[in-house]
Order: sequence, then structure tokens, then C-alpha cells
Amino acid sequence: MRLLISFAALFLSVILLQLSSGGVGPLDVLSGTELGFTNRQIGLLGSAHFFGFFIGCWFAPRLMGSVGHSRAFAAFTAMGAIGLIAHMLVTHPYAWAVMRVASGLCIAGAYTVIEAWLQAKVTNATRGRTMGTYRMVDTGGSLAAQLLIGVLAPASYVSYNILALLCIAALLPLTLTRLSQPETGTAPRLRPGLAWRLSPLAVAGVIVAGVSGASFRMVGPLYGAEVGLRPDQIGFFLAAFVLGGAVAQVPAGWLADRHDRRQVLIWFSVASVAACGLTVASAGLGLAAIFLAALIFGLTTFPIYSISAAHAHDWAEDSQRVELSAALMFFYALGAIVAPLLTSSLIAAYGPAALFAFVALAHGGLLVFGLWRMRRRAPTDQRAPYVWIPRTSFLVGRIFRRGDD
Repeated sequence: MRLLISFAALFLSVILLQLSSGGVGPLDVLSGTELGFTNRQIGLLGSAHFFGFFIGCWFAPRLMGSVGHSRAFAAFTAMGAIGLIAHMLVTHPYAWAVMRVASGLCIAGAYTVIEAWLQAKVTNATRGRTMGTYRMVDTGGSLAAQLLIGVLAPASYVSYNILALLCIAALLPLTLTRLSQPETGTAPRLRPGLAWRLSPLAVAGVIVAGVSGASFRMVGPLYGAEVGLRPDQIGFFLAAFVLGGAVAQVPAGWLADRHDRRQVLIWFSVASVAACGLTVASAGLGLAAIFLAALIFGLTTFPIYSISAAHAHDWAEDSQRVELSAALMFFYALGAIVAPLLTSSLIAAYGPAALFAFVALAHGGLLVFGLWRMRRRAPTDQRAPYVWIPRTSFLVGRIFRRGDD
């Protein structure tokens, strides 16, 4: 308990960052709609966020090595705050895309600093409790961020100012903490080929996880508006998705640790396709049906990343685990960068149901590829334990995997 209290400053920074960065995505969708942006331009904003996220994951460890943890954290949060405040100064979609690159860079960079700090301070004896609390704090902040949409007016300087203030407030707990700044470790090399060599199926799984997660988070508000949800209802729609994903982790982990992970991944893909159909069918059945469908969509799609990562780690040597985690994050980011721009264009061309048709097609492809890979290679006897891994930075694999090395 004393250790967790000592990490309270870091966890408070996580909550404030989630409220800020998690709120800007859906707010941008509603604001862009009010300002007359096209669906494609709105999708570009989500893609720009994940492009900035990828840059931040790669750049943050190097910046920490140059200026230290605290200064790097201050630099990244300043970038995020500037991007938020500038929204209502220049109301142009391509200018907003640049600002969203800054917000993505901010969240990836700030999380890299926080996770490097956690990695340096926890031991194997305290790792489970600390990481469990970290996941709970991160998920709780994400849930609360979705609900902010009900109280933030679209296309309002005040709304973006509130998010910027939350981003700036994240500076205070970490910079005022009495925890000593840790030594900067070496940054993991980015070796995408390592992940593909160890498990092509895991690579496909994390790409599909990026496609489904980014599509729902960044374009889901556009879908909600198209099917008649009010802004406050869109917040609950997105929160139901996050809640479903959190609830799914325990049963998904139980299944993945007791059965062939490829079979578990295939069945989750089947369930994801069914959830896409259910979500489309629920559009005209009232709020309760729409929210329940979002919950089920989160239940079926959220665990795909962690199951895929666990399958990849089954084939890895201990010395490869950190670089493997970074490579999987790279492929996740690729899927997340492409998906919002593509799905928003599909909605413009074919209507809101096209969002879930595309996600269903992606999971259908994963299903077919998984069946093919099962015919190509027998399962391994070596099994790494399932770990619910947040998609936050290239360093996250180090703090969640060290106890297994």
C-alpha cells in the first residue's frame, strides 16, 4: 500500500492525461460536424492523432536520454496543450490535423515517461499490484473522458480550454513528486521484422486491433451522430465500448492461458464479426440496444491485442521480449493510422453501417488468416502468461514483462 501511495502522483497524471487526450477525439468529431468539415476531413483528425502517437513512441525515449524524465514530460504536455488551445484560433481541418499530431505526440511521450518511471521503481514483488492499479487508473480515466462529451459544447473555445487546462494540470503531480528521477535506460530498437518472423498471426491480430479500436474511438462519434444520438448519449456510447473492453480482459485471459491462443483469437474474431452485425442492427432499436451493442463490441474486440501479444511472446526468447512489444505497438499504430481516414470516407459514401462492415471485414480476414496459420505451424509448448497490455508506449512491454524474464 505504501508503494502505491508513493506512485499516487504518477497515477494522478495518468488520469488527467486521459481526461484531456481522451476527450479531444470525440469533441473534434462533433466540432468538425458543426463547422462543416467533411467526413473524410474528420477521419483525417483521428489518423493524425495516431501518426503523432507513433512519432511520440519512437522519439520520447531519446528525448528522456537527452533532457531527463521531468523535462521531457513537461515538453510533451506543453505540445499537447498548445495543440488544444490552438483549435479555436484556426478552424481549418488541415490545421486541426497538425494540432492532433501534437496531441498524439503528447500522449505517447507522456506515457513513455510515466512508464519508464514505473519500470525503474517497481520490483517483481510489487509489480502485480502496481500494474493492476495502473490499468485500473488508465481505464477509469478513459471512461470518464468519454463522458466529458456530454458537458463540453462543440466548437467552443471554452471546451478546448478546459481540455488544455487538464493537460497542463497533469504536469503538477509528476513535477512536484518527491520520487527521485530514475536513470534513463536504453530505448528499445524498433524491429518490425522480429514480430513478423516470430508470429505473422500476432502481427495481423494487432493490426486488426488497431483498425477496430481506432475506428470506434475516432469515428464512432460520427456514427453516433449519424444514427441520431445526442452528444451526451455519444459519450455513453463510447464509454460502453471501453467498459466492455475492461470487463472482457479476465475471461479472455482465462481462455488464452488454457487453450490454443490461435483458437481463442479466431473465436474472438468470429464474435467481433457478430458484434459488428449486432451494432448495425441495434441502430433503430433505442438507446438501451445501442449501448448494449457498444458494450458487446468492446467485449469482443478489446482483447484481440493482448491475445495476439501473448501468442507472439510464446515464440520469443527472454532477450527479445522488449523489442517484440515495441514491434507489436508499431503494427498496432499502422492499423490505427489508416483506419479513421478510411472508415470516415466509407461512412460518407455508404452510410454509417459501412463503419462496422469494414471492421467486420478486417476481423473476417483475421479469422481466415488464423485458420491458415494453424495449418502451417503446430502450437508451441512454451507459453508466456496472458497479460492485459495497455497500448500506451513502446516501453510498456518492459514493465509488464520483466517479471516473466
